Amino acid sequence: MSDTPLAVAAATAVQVRERRFGDPLPRPSRTRVLTVANQKGGVGKTTSTVNLAAALALQGLSVLVLDLDPQGNASTALGVEHHVEVPSVYDVLIDGRPLAEVVVAVGDLPGLWCAPATLDLAGAEIELVSVVAREHRLRKALGAYLGAHEAEHGRLDYVLIDCPPSLGLLTLNALVCADEVLIPIQCEYYALEGLGQLLRTVGLVTEELNPGLHVSTILLTMYDARTRLAAQVAEEVRTHFGDRVLRTAIPRSVRVSEAPSYAQTVLTYDPGSTGALSYLEAARELARQGLAG
Repeated sequence: MSDTPLAVAAATAVQVRERRFGDPLPRPSRTRVLTVANQKGGVGKTTSTVNLAAALALQGLSVLVLDLDPQGNASTALGVEHHVEVPSVYDVLIDGRPLAEVVVAVGDLPGLWCAPATLDLAGAEIELVSVVAREHRLRKALGAYLGAHEAEHGRLDYVLIDCPPSLGLLTLNALVCADEVLIPIQCEYYALEGLGQLLRTVGLVTEELNPGLHVSTILLTMYDARTRLAAQVAEEVRTHFGDRVLRTAIPRSVRVSEAPSYAQTVLTYDPGSTGALSYLEAARELARQGLAG
């Protein structure tokens, strides 16, 4: 029926395809590769990855999402097939398959591509243990892909890597592959708990494997302006991380939570919602941050 939620969502997606949100954002001088990491689960890593990617694409930039989480939630939210038979990041890491054979365009969002994850990735941590230069597999694959993508579609502006909630070999590959780390932090009690381990891991990777890696961006998520706790957590995070914290905080939003069930980001599911507008503004900040850097 024409008034079902799926039909409404599809109509909204069509509207999104026909327009951009504001003027195009400035392009970075080179492709920015950001790993979205936090070993704590439920902090908004995948949600932030796909919605920031969609927001950047809708504002005129070219973006690739690498789904490195065996759950494949980023692939689901972008409407990309990721059942076991689909070529995925697993084939790239384990079998050396070219990334170009795995990446697919995201249909509702021109300028956005995705390399999907399948459940096979769950075994990759073990299979990578005996592989030579195991920490560099993703970096090597992405380096080869960037030139191929530029030849066919033009240069990518951003690569966002969605990590699993752990600090294993998948996340290590993502950290070695990236220039920057983006850490989502939820505005809840114990928000900073466990971050010390992540920061130590980033420091070790910087010293031993990827000297250019640094934590460039902190994104506050699940912000509830009605509570004093959220304001206190936000203040604590800003005190701790300074100007690396984006001014825009992502609010708790039913629309943000609903969107993946329709295989969409909140930008296509409900473009006028507070969640969508917040991710659009966070993407603008991220783009300006790169320009300043």
